[in-house]
Amino acid sequence: MTDPDFIRQTLKDLQAQGLRRRLLEVGSAAGPRVRIGRRTVLAFASNNYLGLANDPRVREAARHGIARWGWGAGASRLLAGHTEAHAALEAALADFKHAAAAIVFPTGYMTNLGLVSALVGRGDLVLSDRENHASLYDAIRLSGAGLVRYPHGSAATARDLLAKHRDAPGRRLLVTDTVFSMTGDLAPLAALAETCRDFGCMLVLDEAHATGVLGPTGAGLAEALGIREGITAGMGTLSKALGGIGGFAAASRDVCDLLVNRARSFIYTTALPAAACEAAREALRIARAEPDRRERLLAMAKSAREALQAKGFDMGGSASQIIPIIVGTPERALAMAAALMDKGIFCPAIRPPTVPPRTSRLRISLTCEHTEDDIARLVEALIEARDQAKHAPSKLGG
Repeated sequence: MTDPDFIRQTLKDLQAQGLRRRLLEVGSAAGPRVRIGRRTVLAFASNNYLGLANDPRVREAARHGIARWGWGAGASRLLAGHTEAHAALEAALADFKHAAAAIVFPTGYMTNLGLVSALVGRGDLVLSDRENHASLYDAIRLSGAGLVRYPHGSAATARDLLAKHRDAPGRRLLVTDTVFSMTGDLAPLAALAETCRDFGCMLVLDEAHATGVLGPTGAGLAEALGIREGITAGMGTLSKALGGIGGFAAASRDVCDLLVNRARSFIYTTALPAAACEAAREALRIARAEPDRRERLLAMAKSAREALQAKGFDMGGSASQIIPIIVGTPERALAMAAALMDKGIFCPAIRPPTVPPRTSRLRISLTCEHTEDDIARLVEALIEARDQAKHAPSKLGG
């Protein structure tokens, strides 16, 4: 089979713009240090925020799960793929999120696809923060609803837009990340929730990067702010702080029943393996029982931001364990990432279309397994990488 010319040309164009991506093979389990090739490097590239991906108790739960359930679920949830393990995990997640019910999906991406497309359709309207995760934008497209974007973090504009569309036919839904994955800042959730209540608008929260990290029990930003009323559904993942695979929506029983009946990414796919549910339930138990993990993570993130700010790095509005180092062009981001790797530090370059043009960056992702010495080493290496990148050509756009 001969590849069409557009494929080769597209790859050539991406290469010329510094935007072509390649997979980097990691040869060890997730942790603060990983093996890449023949080297062990200090890694700031993982969303394994609470260090649970390789926790021996989680691994043991997975082994026990496989011994009982095998690996593959063998069917969709509506056929023979719904097990006691799924039901037990969903009950634990509902309790964790202070919700009446929860529904587990194979991934967080599929959770957002199913959740949004079950709540709205053609003739309805969705308001979305410009910096929301790609899965939310794809979900809106799948739903067929109209899309109105508001400037990142602008609760005032969101309110103005809802007022403007007050009399529009159909349902209205506002969707927002709570911790934004590429900026590390927090949504103005209290103001958004108030606006949605005032205008009778549904509110869906993507708590993927807040789950396990924020709030007294780690349930997310809504819990941290004490917001329980007016949230139609909260989405979270099992693949970041909880160290596994899968996603979930927590909501009223009626909303969860609607997802079972209308969420295409739930209905038309094989169920998450039961053993993965057993591992996730153990990870959730640990996260709730050991608050020192998230406390240590957030304290370290604060210390890292202060150290980086003192050295003049542009971190945007980061207020979480995700810290961007905004450098501008893809070429400069790649040069700095390469310089860090030369020093044994893996901190990936993030380029358009993942982030807006002219905001290419390094994305520092901290875990509770990092140490203050790791942070000091990173800051020193970033200073040297920045100095080297000043002399690198910056002919690339974006």
